[in-house]
Amino acid sequence: MMDKKVRELLNDQINKELYSAYLYLDFSNYFDERGLDGFANWYMIQAQEERDHAMLFYQYLKNNNEKVELKAIDKPDKVLDDDMKVLKFGLGHEEYVTSLIDNIYAAAFEVKDFRTMQFLDWFIKEQGEEETNANDMITKMELFGSDPKSLYMLNSELAGRVYSAPSLVL
Repeated sequence: MMDKKVRELLNDQINKELYSAYLYLDFSNYFDERGLDGFANWYMIQAQEERDHAMLFYQYLKNNNEKVELKAIDKPDKVLDDDMKVLKFGLGHEEYVTSLIDNIYAAAFEVKDFRTMQFLDWFIKEQGEEETNANDMITKMELFGSDPKSLYMLNSELAGRVYSAPSLVL
Protein backbone atom coordinates (compact mmCIF):
# COMPACT_ATOMS: atom_id res chain seq x y z
CA MET A 1 0.00 0.00 0.00
CA MET A 2 1.27 3.43 -0.95
CA ASP A 3 2.07 6.04 1.68
CA LYS A 4 -0.87 8.44 2.18
CA LYS A 5 1.18 11.60 1.59
CA VAL A 6 2.74 10.21 -1.60
CA ARG A 7 -0.69 9.15 -2.88
CA GLU A 8 -2.13 12.61 -2.13
CA LEU A 9 0.76 14.34 -3.89
CA LEU A 10 0.37 12.08 -6.94
CA ASN A 11 -3.36 12.82 -7.04
CA ASP A 12 -2.65 16.54 -6.73
CA GLN A 13 -0.20 16.25 -9.59
CA ILE A 14 -2.94 14.97 -11.90
CA ASN A 15 -4.77 18.22 -11.22
CA LYS A 16 -1.62 20.32 -11.68
CA GLU A 17 -0.86 18.66 -15.02
CA LEU A 18 -4.41 19.23 -16.23
CA TYR A 19 -4.16 22.86 -15.10
CA SER A 20 -0.92 23.10 -17.08
CA ALA A 21 -2.75 21.83 -20.15
CA TYR A 22 -5.48 24.42 -19.58
CA LEU A 23 -2.89 27.18 -19.12
CA TYR A 24 -1.05 26.27 -22.32
CA LEU A 25 -4.34 26.08 -24.19
CA ASP A 26 -4.93 29.65 -23.01
CA PHE A 27 -1.45 30.62 -24.28
CA SER A 28 -2.21 28.95 -27.62
CA ASN A 29 -5.44 30.90 -27.88
CA TYR A 30 -3.61 34.16 -27.12
CA PHE A 31 -1.07 33.59 -29.90
CA ASP A 32 -3.73 32.42 -32.33
CA GLU A 33 -5.63 35.66 -31.77
CA ARG A 34 -2.38 37.55 -32.47
CA GLY A 35 -1.96 35.78 -35.80
CA LEU A 36 1.08 33.84 -34.59
CA ASP A 37 -0.05 30.37 -35.58
CA GLY A 38 3.39 28.83 -34.99
CA PHE A 39 3.46 29.97 -31.38
CA ALA A 40 -0.16 28.81 -31.06
CA ASN A 41 0.87 25.40 -32.42
CA TRP A 42 3.80 25.16 -30.02
CA TYR A 43 1.56 25.78 -27.00
CA MET A 44 -1.21 23.52 -28.31
CA ILE A 45 1.34 20.70 -28.37
CA GLN A 46 2.44 21.70 -24.86
CA ALA A 47 -1.20 21.35 -23.77
CA GLN A 48 -1.35 17.86 -25.30
CA GLU A 49 1.83 16.85 -23.50
CA GLU A 50 0.50 18.05 -20.17
CA ARG A 51 -2.74 16.10 -20.63
CA ASP A 52 -0.64 13.01 -21.32
CA HIS A 53 1.42 13.68 -18.19
CA ALA A 54 -1.79 13.80 -16.15
CA MET A 55 -2.84 10.48 -17.62
CA LEU A 56 0.52 8.94 -16.74
CA PHE A 57 0.01 9.90 -13.09
CA TYR A 58 -3.57 8.64 -13.28
CA GLN A 59 -2.50 5.30 -14.75
CA TYR A 60 0.36 4.94 -12.25
CA LEU A 61 -2.07 5.26 -9.36
CA LYS A 62 -4.49 2.82 -10.98
CA ASN A 63 -1.69 0.33 -11.70
CA ASN A 64 -0.80 0.44 -8.00
CA ASN A 65 -4.41 -0.11 -6.91
CA GLU A 66 -4.64 3.38 -5.48
CA LYS A 67 -7.70 5.60 -5.54
CA VAL A 68 -7.68 8.46 -8.02
CA GLU A 69 -9.33 11.64 -6.77
CA LEU A 70 -10.12 14.14 -9.50
CA LYS A 71 -10.37 17.75 -8.40
CA ALA A 72 -11.65 20.94 -10.03
CA ILE A 73 -9.23 22.58 -12.44
CA ASP A 74 -8.65 26.27 -11.78
CA LYS A 75 -9.13 28.81 -14.54
CA PRO A 76 -5.82 30.31 -15.72
CA ASP A 77 -5.47 33.75 -14.16
CA LYS A 78 -2.56 35.23 -16.10
CA VAL A 79 -3.17 38.48 -17.98
CA LEU A 80 -1.95 37.72 -21.49
CA ASP A 81 -1.16 41.04 -23.13
CA ASP A 82 2.46 40.75 -24.21
CA ASP A 83 4.26 37.99 -26.14
CA MET A 84 7.36 38.00 -23.95
CA LYS A 85 5.29 37.96 -20.75
CA VAL A 86 3.51 34.83 -21.99
CA LEU A 87 6.83 33.10 -22.66
CA LYS A 88 8.11 34.09 -19.22
CA PHE A 89 4.88 32.87 -17.60
CA GLY A 90 5.56 29.56 -19.35
CA LEU A 91 9.08 29.33 -17.93
CA GLY A 92 7.88 30.24 -14.45
CA HIS A 93 5.17 27.63 -14.66
CA GLU A 94 7.62 24.92 -15.73
CA GLU A 95 9.88 25.82 -12.80
CA TYR A 96 6.85 25.51 -10.51
CA VAL A 97 5.98 22.07 -11.93
CA THR A 98 9.59 21.00 -11.43
CA SER A 99 9.28 21.93 -7.75
CA LEU A 100 6.10 19.86 -7.48
CA ILE A 101 7.77 16.79 -9.01
CA ASP A 102 10.76 17.29 -6.71
CA ASN A 103 8.41 17.41 -3.69
CA ILE A 104 6.75 14.14 -4.67
CA TYR A 105 10.16 12.55 -5.17
CA ALA A 106 11.32 13.77 -1.75
CA ALA A 107 8.17 12.37 -0.10
CA ALA A 108 8.67 9.02 -1.85
CA PHE A 109 12.34 8.97 -0.85
CA GLU A 110 11.42 9.65 2.77
CA VAL A 111 9.27 6.51 2.93
CA LYS A 112 11.55 4.45 0.66
CA ASP A 113 8.92 4.19 -2.08
CA PHE A 114 11.43 3.15 -4.74
CA ARG A 115 8.76 2.30 -7.31
CA THR A 116 7.39 5.84 -7.23
CA MET A 117 10.89 7.29 -7.29
CA GLN A 118 11.66 5.25 -10.41
CA PHE A 119 8.37 6.38 -11.99
CA LEU A 120 9.28 10.01 -11.28
CA ASP A 121 12.75 9.72 -12.83
CA TRP A 122 11.24 10.23 -16.30
CA PHE A 123 9.38 13.34 -15.13
CA ILE A 124 12.54 14.80 -13.61
CA LYS A 125 14.31 14.45 -16.96
CA GLU A 126 11.25 15.77 -18.79
CA GLN A 127 11.10 18.87 -16.58
CA GLY A 128 14.73 19.63 -17.39
CA GLU A 129 13.82 19.54 -21.09
CA GLU A 130 10.71 21.66 -20.51
CA GLU A 131 12.68 24.38 -18.71
CA THR A 132 15.36 24.34 -21.44
CA ASN A 133 12.71 24.68 -24.16
CA ALA A 134 11.02 27.56 -22.34
CA ASN A 135 14.37 29.32 -21.85
CA ASP A 136 15.24 28.80 -25.52
CA MET A 137 11.97 30.40 -26.62
CA ILE A 138 12.68 33.44 -24.44
CA THR A 139 16.22 33.72 -25.81
CA LYS A 140 14.98 33.51 -29.40
CA MET A 141 12.27 36.07 -28.74
CA GLU A 142 14.82 38.43 -27.16
CA LEU A 143 17.05 38.05 -30.21
CA PHE A 144 14.46 38.17 -32.96
CA GLY A 145 11.07 39.16 -31.62
CA SER A 146 11.28 42.88 -32.22
CA ASP A 147 12.03 42.44 -35.94
CA PRO A 148 8.89 41.47 -37.93
CA LYS A 149 10.79 39.36 -40.49
CA SER A 150 12.65 37.48 -37.77
CA LEU A 151 9.46 37.02 -35.76
CA TYR A 152 7.87 35.55 -38.88
CA MET A 153 10.77 33.10 -39.23
CA LEU A 154 10.58 32.14 -35.55
CA ASN A 155 6.82 31.68 -35.86
CA SER A 156 7.39 29.46 -38.92
CA GLU A 157 9.94 27.39 -36.98
CA LEU A 158 7.47 26.84 -34.14
CA ALA A 159 4.73 25.88 -36.62
CA GLY A 160 6.84 22.86 -37.58
CA ARG A 161 6.64 21.28 -34.14
CA VAL A 162 4.72 18.01 -34.14
CA TYR A 163 3.23 16.07 -31.28
CA SER A 164 4.74 12.83 -30.08
CA ALA A 165 3.26 10.99 -27.12
CA PRO A 166 5.55 10.18 -24.18
CA SER A 167 7.14 6.76 -24.21
CA LEU A 168 7.07 6.06 -20.48
CA VAL A 169 6.32 2.45 -19.62
CA LEU A 170 4.32 2.12 -16.40
